[in-house]
Amino acid sequence: MKKMGENVVVKNRQQVSNFPPLEVSLDMQNQGASKCFDDDGRIKRRGTVWTASAHIITAVIGSGVLSLAWAIAQLGWVAGPVVMFLFSFVIYYTSSLLADCYRTGDSVSGKRNYTYMDAVRANLGGFKVKVCGFIQYLNLFGVAIGYTIAASISMMAVKRSNCFHSSGGKNSCRISSTPYMIMFGVAEILFSQIPDFDQIWWLSIVAAVMSFTYSSIGLALGITKVVANGSFRGSMTGISIGAVTQTQKIWRSFQAFGDIAFAYSYSIILIEIQDTIKSPPSEAKTMKKATLLSVMVTTLFYMLCGCMGYAAFGDHAPGNLLTGFGFYNPFWLLDIANVAIVIHLVGAYQVYCQPLFAFIEKWVAQSYPNSEFITKNIQVPIPGFRPYNLNLFRLIWRSAFVVLTTIISMLLPFFNDVVGLLGALGFWPLTVYFPVEMYIVQKQIPRWSTRWVCLQILSFACLVITIAAAVGSIAGVVLDLKAYRPFKTSY
Repeated sequence: MKKMGENVVVKNRQQVSNFPPLEVSLDMQNQGASKCFDDDGRIKRRGTVWTASAHIITAVIGSGVLSLAWAIAQLGWVAGPVVMFLFSFVIYYTSSLLADCYRTGDSVSGKRNYTYMDAVRANLGGFKVKVCGFIQYLNLFGVAIGYTIAASISMMAVKRSNCFHSSGGKNSCRISSTPYMIMFGVAEILFSQIPDFDQIWWLSIVAAVMSFTYSSIGLALGITKVVANGSFRGSMTGISIGAVTQTQKIWRSFQAFGDIAFAYSYSIILIEIQDTIKSPPSEAKTMKKATLLSVMVTTLFYMLCGCMGYAAFGDHAPGNLLTGFGFYNPFWLLDIANVAIVIHLVGAYQVYCQPLFAFIEKWVAQSYPNSEFITKNIQVPIPGFRPYNLNLFRLIWRSAFVVLTTIISMLLPFFNDVVGLLGALGFWPLTVYFPVEMYIVQKQIPRWSTRWVCLQILSFACLVITIAAAVGSIAGVVLDLKAYRPFKTSY
């Protein structure tokens, strides 16, 4: 729950440069290139505003939506929705700036930047490239951990829901999260063998459908609970001093910023998504449309889910709306929602990790170009389908990565605090600072001009929010660790 360097070029595109020269006329070569290849010599991209939106929604509407009721409970009816709207605006605005950095120079014919790191290198260069790479890949690594935790919690919720139902609520139904994390890890080992980002479009569409499914169920249950209560719960300022200490109120409010930031975060994979889009029109134009559509849809869902969850439970809103057992019935509907969460997270894990996989594989291939273990593909026949290109290095390294993230998830199964910390660490540097700085260079905005000053004020304000959110989340993790025993905690 991640990019330093650049991503690996997808295998089928890499092979283009290895084709022997064709004995045809120059006119025929140009005609073939225009029909089969893009301006950079790679096989034509096929992405549209809809596939890009599916990738974005898969990345954005994730487990973060489930913590929004808790986040609003810390901030209250006034600050909660306002903060959520401001985050959505900042994400849309800075993502639009970043989309303009996909090509260096001209937005239609300029040199393509295939990854976030390529864009940073082309526009900023120097030490900033390494700093950005470290933060980006660390954040993606953290996302994998956060998604493993969230998936295991949802699988446990299905088990507990059925246990409560069968025992009539008499059984405490305490369960260990470890076996469920292992199950999720095994599934991710299999899906991680999909070679590259281009080939997981179908997984993104399935995951996007699942995200709408469980978000809609959470919203419907929240509305039903409000109707049953006969009123909206909650207060203007959120959870009151007394229910928590003044210090806890401050830490929790800061952590809520991190939770909301995490719920909107996807800028770290925006360039990779944009590199799948066909042109004309320009990739930036299509990406801005996809970003606007996706942010509008997710903000509507977030407002509804977060606000209705808070209205249903008030200051007692659970940290995870569908697994915190604010809802017990109908148990079968909760089971559907939690299964949808798991399916979504399987896809979202891959959307975030594929750029990291690609970077490592390209770096290793460049370092050891003569190693057959790293570069050789083994043709594995699959009845009814094209043969699968099995790469032994990819198999071992990606499997080891999933195993490592699974083990760390077992050691730190704290959903809210981990989500808040990840949101804080990735928000300012990757979502705001680098897009703003690259845009300034790309558009040659004069220093101390009105626009330059406004962009710097935006960046500084987001830095303050990031620091506050990180401090609040770290405080939460420290408190959790005092009462936690690795591999022994059950829920």
